[in-house]
Amino acid sequence: MDILKSIQSSLSDAQDALNQFINNPDNIRIVAETASLICDVFGKQGKVFTCGNGGSLCDAVHFAEECTGRFREDRDPLPAIALSDAGHITCTANDYGFAEIFARPVLALGQPGDLLIAISTSGNSENVVRAAKAAQSKDIHVFGLLGKDGGQLSQQCDSCLIVPGKTADRIQEIHIKVLHILIEQVERIMFPENY
Repeated sequence: MDILKSIQSSLSDAQDALNQFINNPDNIRIVAETASLICDVFGKQGKVFTCGNGGSLCDAVHFAEECTGRFREDRDPLPAIALSDAGHITCTANDYGFAEIFARPVLALGQPGDLLIAISTSGNSENVVRAAKAAQSKDIHVFGLLGKDGGQLSQQCDSCLIVPGKTADRIQEIHIKVLHILIEQVERIMFPENY
């Protein structure tokens, strides 16, 4: 296959995965419900935590910075924390093992009424699963942004989206779209004067 056909095939594959996601009305409903939940958390002075591994951690950071910074228009900062501090991750991994890197800050910083957005393309990342369990032990709602069959993490979430896709890259491409839509809807609800 030549490079032009390969590129066209990759774009078509991405489009197919997105169309499959869009054509499931449950996905649209869950995104709307999650946006409302995030607004409720912020409205009650709660925090949103985000975590994931690799590209999913990058997506977690991306979402959090759009809350504390901005998405489209100037507005008050919103309290979101990506569990991505390198010092914490290396300290915890060294002392307690990699499986505990997200659970410990959830236990240290989380309060009832907060929200954890747990991102995993497989749903089987042990450190994200343990973060979800830690969150539930503190009465923190867990929203999973998952892929494939949802894995173990789907059983630890209060709500979740399982994104179609055979590979992590296709799943992550939809994950970032969902995260962008969530922050857009939060801004529309909380700062309607900007829209």
